[in-house]
Amino acid sequence: MFIARLTIAVCAVILWTAVASSAFALSLDEAKANGLVGEKANGYLGAVNPSNAEAQALIEDVNRKRRQAYEDIAKRNSTNIRAVETLAGEKAVQNTKPGNFVEGPGGWSKK
Repeated sequence: MFIARLTIAVCAVILWTAVASSAFALSLDEAKANGLVGEKANGYLGAVNPSNAEAQALIEDVNRKRRQAYEDIAKRNSTNIRAVETLAGEKAVQNTKPGNFVEGPGGWSKK
């Protein structure tokens, strides 16, 4: 029951950050589709192309929101934030669309 509740909360956070990032000229979906950002196993976004300033700003904003949400989820469920981040990372990588980037042990690769 705990894992199911935690999984639902983490999925909601990932979806919320995708919608909440729409204030930027570059949307999260556009940044992913253009190969600028990708999902990391730690539950946060990373820069596939670190030279793009707009993508960097988007990453910082989304990761700040995710961190806050992960902290809230961990607190509500009396668990470690690392567990929430790890689960979120697993879900984000699983839900990454084909052709978008994910970071693995060998670096960035297209899913």
